[in-house]
Amino acid sequence: MKKIDYNKLNSFIALDIIRPFYKIRLDRLESANLSSIFARKNPYLFKAKNIETAGDLAKAILDAFLSSQEETIFGDLMENLAIHICRQIFNGKKAEEGKYKSIDLIFERENKFYIVGIKSGPNWGNSDQVNIMRRNFKLAKKEIRVGADKKTIIAVNGCMYGRDNSPHKVSKDPALSYYKICGQKFWELISGDNELYKKIVQPLDKEAKKRDETFKDLYIKKINEMTEDIVELFYSKSNLDWDKIIEYVSKAKNV
Repeated sequence: MKKIDYNKLNSFIALDIIRPFYKIRLDRLESANLSSIFARKNPYLFKAKNIETAGDLAKAILDAFLSSQEETIFGDLMENLAIHICRQIFNGKKAEEGKYKSIDLIFERENKFYIVGIKSGPNWGNSDQVNIMRRNFKLAKKEIRVGADKKTIIAVNGCMYGRDNSPHKVSKDPALSYYKICGQKFWELISGDNELYKKIVQPLDKEAKKRDETFKDLYIKKINEMTEDIVELFYSKSNLDWDKIIEYVSKAKNV
């Protein structure tokens, strides 16, 4: 089995994970302004948090806007990292888009054929979504078995963080059974390296520190701009006027 070239891996993380992640974050932050994002946020939630100043409200609104898609964006980039690593070690391949639903990665290891649906963490879906994944695994197994030289086909819900102490999810229909493999065990499965789940933190940390200063400078600028807008729009007698805030978000327009 091949071993990971960590110099090349660190370069991949810098160029293909951190750089695009921060570019997307900066682009979103650059486009943010009070009028474009506040109407899509829940004003009652901010009131329930007992926010009393323009600065605190501006920060809460901007943080909610930025965080709303960050996990999905970063999850997609980390999925690319997992596929990249598996390609280097086990000649893994990204599943052909549209051909196999719920499957992101296909590879062989120790004479077994793995089909893997990658998720960020273990708590990703409700029972209906899990059942859809099971059925998609069943369909993929049936199609792949035709050309898999009778190798054992193992369906995996791979989660990049977390843990599951009962990974084998058994069904009365064996074709619907699958494994939920999380965190350390997931990264080991696709790489053969039991310590990979910790090793990838180092280049993530190093590259993020290089780019975070630019992000923070723009973030502070946006907070200040939105604070000024909130004072202008929603202040009465030096206090936040929540009637004005609720009207701004929810008042019906005259037809």
